[in-house]
Amino acid sequence: MTSNHDNSYTPTKPANGTMEDGVQLLSFTPSNGNPSPAKRRNGPASEEEKEKLVNSTPVKLDPGMDSLDYRAADISMAETQKPPETPPDRYRMVFIIFLIHGVGILMPWNMFITAKSYFQDYKLNTEESKDSVYRSEFMFYLGIVSQVSNAIISFINTFFQFGGQASTRRIAIALFMMVIIFIFTVILAMIDTSAIPLTFFILTMVSASLLNCCAGVYQNSTFGQAAILPMKYINAIVLGTNLSGIFTSVINVLSIASSPNPRTAAVYYFIVAIVTLLVAFDCYFLLPLTKFYQHHVRSVKDSHPPQKADMKMADYYNGFILSTKTYWTVIKKIWLQLFGVFMTFTVSLILFPAIQSNVRMTRETFTHDNGTNEERTVTFSEDFETKGYWTSIFCFLSFNLFAFLGNLASEWIKWPGPKRVWIPIVGRAVVLIPIYLLCNYKPTGFERYFPVYIHSDIVFIIAGIVMAFTSGYYSSLSMMYGPKEVEPALMGRAGMMMAFFLVLGITAGVNLSLVIGRLVTYPAVS
Repeated sequence: MTSNHDNSYTPTKPANGTMEDGVQLLSFTPSNGNPSPAKRRNGPASEEEKEKLVNSTPVKLDPGMDSLDYRAADISMAETQKPPETPPDRYRMVFIIFLIHGVGILMPWNMFITAKSYFQDYKLNTEESKDSVYRSEFMFYLGIVSQVSNAIISFINTFFQFGGQASTRRIAIALFMMVIIFIFTVILAMIDTSAIPLTFFILTMVSASLLNCCAGVYQNSTFGQAAILPMKYINAIVLGTNLSGIFTSVINVLSIASSPNPRTAAVYYFIVAIVTLLVAFDCYFLLPLTKFYQHHVRSVKDSHPPQKADMKMADYYNGFILSTKTYWTVIKKIWLQLFGVFMTFTVSLILFPAIQSNVRMTRETFTHDNGTNEERTVTFSEDFETKGYWTSIFCFLSFNLFAFLGNLASEWIKWPGPKRVWIPIVGRAVVLIPIYLLCNYKPTGFERYFPVYIHSDIVFIIAGIVMAFTSGYYSSLSMMYGPKEVEPALMGRAGMMMAFFLVLGITAGVNLSLVIGRLVTYPAVS
């Protein structure tokens, strides 16, 4: 190659064309004709020169202006490696899916407690069982069996796993088992059990226990799934649980209004539950297909260390120890929110349904012209209570409706913050429990230790509305705050912990409702 510049060189072959050990030495002749220093040194290479040539460091060539293009390519590549944007939740599909799961989670509990009249006044109202303890205390036994089973299974499902995230396979199995048990419940409703009331009671308790075991797995795992998503998706589940209560309460009121055969009404009542669970089962398969959910699952998986495919016993033991330490870390970060959700549901389940469903309408003594006295209801007619409207509307429907509105309110108003949410929750307990007990609380077959001090149905109704609204509002706030107090890799565990303490609060409330009720009433002497 030639050039007009004096410092350019033209490679030429040495005169002797010597090749030493496969290395051919070249000389360079400048374009001006003067021999280069390499020309004067041409010839067989010395041992020292060959050693330098073999061991020399490769020369790094700067490609001049091309280096600018290379750096520009690096910048362009860095820009393209930004984290992908979160895809939108189109048509709010994921939100609706978790809302439906919330309906399915509490469907067994709501169906059984709302069907109180079916169990106590129809199935167990026989000559053999009408004066039995298991009939008069049916709601208490149902609550204990259901919620203790739920709490035990939730504990196992929360703490005995090593991935830190909800097992989706458990959700499918739980839903399938719930459908099977409800089919068995429908069969029991169709069979005449008047000759075997105790056997029916035992089978009902076993069914309730198994249903709530499955519901515990279902609820716990679903909250774990929603915890990796924005806060409103956890609230969607809580919204669904109260929507489930509204749904079952409305069905109950309609069945009372239409006055069908109790057995036929119960059959259709439980079939509705089966259909609802089948819809939730379909939603289980639909959720992983949404791009919004896929994106959040990938982002959490990227923050998790890979697990071994084949774990030995020692690995499981070490995994359990590590999991325990991780849960303790989570508890230290969200203990205020755990206390908040526990206390909210404890107070709610102390009052609802055991105490609230046994508050009677107030009555006044009316004196006739002939001097005889008669007790009359004050606010509503006597039939309003005897036909079941009083309990169905101002206990079950009222609680679920206003708890649902409380859930909705937490979408727009989030006060107080995560560090102070426990203060109004404790104040709620101190105010509401005495108000309920001072109303006309009087279970069938019991007498009060002290007289009724609040002779007003309106005060009781308002207290019920306040209790329900604050239950929905503060439970939503606590459930939403908890998972967001930890890093993304621990959100799944935090969500499952919140669900476990929710169940623990329900269990504590159901048990304490009997204790507090006994502080006010005692069995009447026949």
